[in-house]
Amino acid sequence: MLSPEVWAQSLWETLYMVIVSTAVSYVIGLPLGLLLVVTDKEGIRPMPVVNAVVGVIVNILRSIPFLILAVMITPLTRAIAGRAIGTTAMIVPLTVAAAPYVARMVESSIKEVPFGVIEAAQSMGASPWQIVRKVLVPEAKPSLMVGGAISIVTILGYSAMAGFIGGGGLGTVAVNYGYNRYNFEIMLVAVIIIVVVVQIFQTCGMWLARHLDKRNR
Repeated sequence: MLSPEVWAQSLWETLYMVIVSTAVSYVIGLPLGLLLVVTDKEGIRPMPVVNAVVGVIVNILRSIPFLILAVMITPLTRAIAGRAIGTTAMIVPLTVAAAPYVARMVESSIKEVPFGVIEAAQSMGASPWQIVRKVLVPEAKPSLMVGGAISIVTILGYSAMAGFIGGGGLGTVAVNYGYNRYNFEIMLVAVIIIVVVVQIFQTCGMWLARHLDKRNR
């Protein structure tokens, strides 16, 4: 069995990859999701060409399995991180894989905002940017938090798969010390830790969503 120090280090590496990747994915995915909503044919600033181009790019990236995508963008990973393997390097493919997913989650959340609220803002002379900043995002906060919890769990799953290509973290421990050495105990412990982390993220996300939901106040 591995020492507690090894488990602690692998857990830290996993959390580091997941948290940083999620943050960067939202920096990219949130504007993309908003752009998809705003430029939709029923959006506040319809731009069919822009919407179609962005939609196609998002769909293509979402369609590529994570391990294949990580290998495909190895030159990009090396150019940004200086190397193709390791915990920090894996943040690049994790972000590229997760950002389109986040964009669709954001798009879905924003589209839940009642159109009457948007019409009221337009009738008061609000600009598209003001509607996005003061109406769409605030009104969609609970749904965005639920989507955030789902997204971070998905990225955590990607990070576990990254263990097969030297990504570090719990995935690498499960592969190198469990799968490759036929050690079921180590694989089981790694899975249990991942499940616990998933439950913590999911619970925190749902609690924040309920806290931000004005209907529960």
